[in-house]
Amino acid sequence: MNRFVQRHVDSVIGMVSGWDRMRFRGTLRMLANLTGMNRFLSYRGRLLKDFGGYAEETSRQVRQKALAVVEGAGRPVVHLDSPAISKEQTALEIAKRDQIDQGIIAALTATESCHSYDIRSDREHNLLELYARPRKCQHIYVYQIHRVFGFMYWRLQTWFPFNIHVGINGREWLARRMDALGMKYQRRDNCFAWMQDVKKAQRLLNQQVEFAWDDALTKMSRQINPALASIVGDYDIPYYWSVDQSEWASDVMFKSRQDLRVLYPSLIHHGMQTLASPDVMRFLGKLPASGRLSGNFAGQVKSDYRNHDEGVRIKHWVNQNSVKMYDKGTALRVETTLNNMRDLRAPRVVKGKVVYRPMRKGVADIKRRAQVSQASNERYLDAMAAVSVPTPLKTLTGKLSRPIGWKGKSVRGLNLLGDADAALCAAVGRGEFAINGFRNRDLQKLLFTAQPKDTTEQRRRSGQITRRLRMLRAHGLINKVPHTHRYVVNEKGRQVIAALHAAREANVEKLAKAA
Repeated sequence: MNRFVQRHVDSVIGMVSGWDRMRFRGTLRMLANLTGMNRFLSYRGRLLKDFGGYAEETSRQVRQKALAVVEGAGRPVVHLDSPAISKEQTALEIAKRDQIDQGIIAALTATESCHSYDIRSDREHNLLELYARPRKCQHIYVYQIHRVFGFMYWRLQTWFPFNIHVGINGREWLARRMDALGMKYQRRDNCFAWMQDVKKAQRLLNQQVEFAWDDALTKMSRQINPALASIVGDYDIPYYWSVDQSEWASDVMFKSRQDLRVLYPSLIHHGMQTLASPDVMRFLGKLPASGRLSGNFAGQVKSDYRNHDEGVRIKHWVNQNSVKMYDKGTALRVETTLNNMRDLRAPRVVKGKVVYRPMRKGVADIKRRAQVSQASNERYLDAMAAVSVPTPLKTLTGKLSRPIGWKGKSVRGLNLLGDADAALCAAVGRGEFAINGFRNRDLQKLLFTAQPKDTTEQRRRSGQITRRLRMLRAHGLINKVPHTHRYVVNEKGRQVIAALHAAREANVEKLAKAA
């Protein structure tokens, strides 16, 4: 059982974790780069001087056949003139008006930016050349209520290279599965306030991770872009499916709105004060004592909180990935959103050995994406569990101030209320490290206020951080991520960091009364 749920077991129904919103991208990889596109045109016998007319005719064919699927189902085609019009809301209104409970709702067309190609003259060599450039073309959004996925959409770019986006919602999918099995539940938008059988619902969500995504999306692409077969002929160019963005949500369902209402302000305060910067609510990496950003900082790290209709949301970003927490009425949601895979690792078998490589956006790594997202949510909820853990500070930190033997060497104890070790604990416990951990270089940016003067000082700083990481590992506060240079704060570490921060910030008079 999750430690947060265990801590609040008397007021919690249970917790479910799984996909929320997912946006897949289908790419015809050969047509998505200049080399491949030139080869395709050569194979089809199309000269560059005729590319404009060929592209327009092909685009017209793609539009006609895609819209014919919608019109054949007797559903309307609506053109939207403004990007300010919500496509999802428009589709929901049409579905409600026409009482659509399954099948295609409507096609919505819009002129939007895209990546495509054009022809220009190379005067130096007196040749025409194909080049990539941003442009605008018509996109077709088809909304439907799918028999498996529920309410969803696909988006087709009607100009080369005919990219596809498919948007589904894992919670919508779960609701349809529970309906089919006769399971009772209470739903609020894409969140569940109550479930008859939490364990069974979790098993259904787990099945989504094991789903044969490539097969299902490839089959769907034939309906989305039926003109493709005639365009490519016998040149087999399949869609490559990747996950552009995923949201993995953990919903802790409380028995009453009041139970969560009483607890939530403390969670928000703890999230901003302990997991983010103690001095400001919004940060972008290292902040000196002045509270102003260093001119040398080039990363993208920040935290903030915002007021929404349902309540306050707290969110931490790091390089386009984020973890956030918000109030969904009677459910507390923690959600990890992944857009950027470059900082994440996935195991692969190379020559019979398991090695860790950068995680791919392709659906081949979707299971690993789910594991990383779930671990992020678990760590965040564990940090929130420390808000009201009734453990005496002396019990939690009693042995940390004493030297300890580790791997044959003596390691010093922590100076629990000293500025240096407190800053170290605050740094490793920051919210942006909840997703993917931290490295030596990350802590250097946070713990040193100026850039190193030379390589000698850079090595000295790296050595200092290495020794301090060794100290935290020896005292059992952090763990090293296998096959990487990254570390994560473990459960004991989260409790200690939260307790130390509370002790350092506490009012002396209140501490005396509490004692």
